[in-house]
Amino acid sequence: MPLPSIDPAQYPSQLADKVLQFESAFAPFALPALTVFPSAPLHYRLRAEFRMWHQGGRVNYAMFDPAEPKRPIVIEDFPAACKSICAAMPRLRDELQANDILKAHLFQADFLATLSGELMITLIYHRLLDENWQAAARELAAKLNVQLIGRSRKQKIVIGRDWLLEEFELNGRHLRYQQIESGFSQPNGGVNRQMLSWACAQASGLGGDLLELYCGNGNFTVALAPLFDRVLATEVSKSSVHAAQYNLAANAIDNVALVRMSSDEISGALAHIREFERMKDIDLDSYRFSTLFVDPPRSGLDAATLELASGFENILYISCSPQSLQANVAALQASHEITAAAVFDQFPYTPHLECGLLLTRRTRSDH
Repeated sequence: MPLPSIDPAQYPSQLADKVLQFESAFAPFALPALTVFPSAPLHYRLRAEFRMWHQGGRVNYAMFDPAEPKRPIVIEDFPAACKSICAAMPRLRDELQANDILKAHLFQADFLATLSGELMITLIYHRLLDENWQAAARELAAKLNVQLIGRSRKQKIVIGRDWLLEEFELNGRHLRYQQIESGFSQPNGGVNRQMLSWACAQASGLGGDLLELYCGNGNFTVALAPLFDRVLATEVSKSSVHAAQYNLAANAIDNVALVRMSSDEISGALAHIREFERMKDIDLDSYRFSTLFVDPPRSGLDAATLELASGFENILYISCSPQSLQANVAALQASHEITAAAVFDQFPYTPHLECGLLLTRRTRSDH
């Protein structure tokens, strides 16, 4: 995919084209009226990664077009990035340019920001980082007022802390999320809030207990938990589980049991096919699940998880791939129908489209 051309004047028509493609793909499933959540046309990304290109004694930010992967495109700014990243980019470049210790063998610079105003910069090197680098890095972090991390082979040096605290309002609640360096977080903060709000609106009134797969750092868990009696949330990544545990405590959520398990494993546990030591303190039979919430990887749900999903009254499905979502909906078509649908434009100016569906079990007369 070529580098996106960021032109706010073109954004409405580009989004309309993506929406039309989605509606066409899902027309065979009796798609209800679609709710469309656009992005801000500029300054929407809370994450950005750049190669650092050294030429003629200068260091610059660069990106690469996959069509010409060996030709760097030097950039002065990146209007897709949030304002705090845009403001930091020239300041960081000038500081690097003026300091040979920080500049030498610098390969990449990664930025992570929050809606609440925190900023982290990770500098990645092709050399060992020594005490001189640490001293220069501490000065740089103080000047830019950022959390700073240096990485090289088998090295990670943290100046400050290696996580940010995201905070924002959602439906009258003040939510807090720990976001760990190198861990996953939603790149488009504004659209993420819209996703959370939409998911809460669909879950409102469903009642009972919730099973959540692929919970990550608890992004949706924290928002959805108050709408259910109890939540059983699963995630396979250790760092994400630790972040989710922090986020549940930070938001005083006390009705969630969090287990480090894959979707395949929890499917086996619920079917009583396998027993797991990690589940020894959880009485699965005591749960009264009304709803399954999934936000799977791009490949969608595997056969075992689809079989598990087919037994739920409600399936709340967030997807980063309309293609795999289409295949999963087709597999569930006999048991479930789409009762609510939305698209969320996390990635303006690209073909990617995040989407959400509420699938409800069909009544006998529907079969």
